[in-house]
Amino acid sequence: MQAHEIEYHIYGEEMQYVEIELDPQEIVVAEAGSFMMMDNGIQMETIFGDGSQQQTGLFDKLLSAGKRVLTGESLFMTAYINQNSIKSKVCFASPYPGKIVPLDLKQFQGKFICQKDAFLCAAKGVSVGIEFSKKLGRGLFGGEGFIMQKLEGDGMAFVHSGGTLAKRELASGEILKVDTGCIVGFTKDVDYDIEFIGGIKNSVFGGEGLFYATLRGPGTVYVQSLPFSRLADRIIASAPKNGGNSRDEGSLLGGLGRMLDGDNKF
Repeated sequence: MQAHEIEYHIYGEEMQYVEIELDPQEIVVAEAGSFMMMDNGIQMETIFGDGSQQQTGLFDKLLSAGKRVLTGESLFMTAYINQNSIKSKVCFASPYPGKIVPLDLKQFQGKFICQKDAFLCAAKGVSVGIEFSKKLGRGLFGGEGFIMQKLEGDGMAFVHSGGTLAKRELASGEILKVDTGCIVGFTKDVDYDIEFIGGIKNSVFGGEGLFYATLRGPGTVYVQSLPFSRLADRIIASAPKNGGNSRDEGSLLGGLGRMLDGDNKF
């Protein structure tokens, strides 16, 4: 399998986007909703499945699309084809504040496992499939479920992380304990499992959930400081209830805060 060789540049700090330069007839595939801008002459085409080159028949395409449904993604992806006779550029934006992580799959023995909503875009030929957990504990308590995405091939792929990104190189047998939602992804040799925190006080009053992930080396692990699920929970908790003001309604500090924010409605 030979993926298209693409060149790229990542711009920005908190809200990043990746600019991909395509040679004539080169293709990049991306999730729906990640497109930002492109040069004239690049053609968009909706494709069934993940767009990997090994899908030669209808059955292969149906199998690829079915895998994407299991991970909660759309049946379709979008391919961007450079129809110009010169190099052209197309850009994809991160969905929320964080970092875009470029992954050269050749450096990871052709496989990288990531959270199901982390994938952003990849060179044509990279397969976006599913990684089933072999252990029941992950499926029942893994937070993100027992299904993760796997990126396979020999080309470039790009995933997104929320907040600040941490990269850890684990030695053989070294263990890293991580909140389940904070995992961005890891290399194929890393052993992933779920562990019970333990203790009545921790379970009832800890506020951090009942389980965390244990990642055992050797391998590379990427961890995010702000998973989207945590960001969404904060937004929902702070949203006005029943059409009223926020949860600080009735407090002097809350009213003062709204005045400072320019909201004079009490």
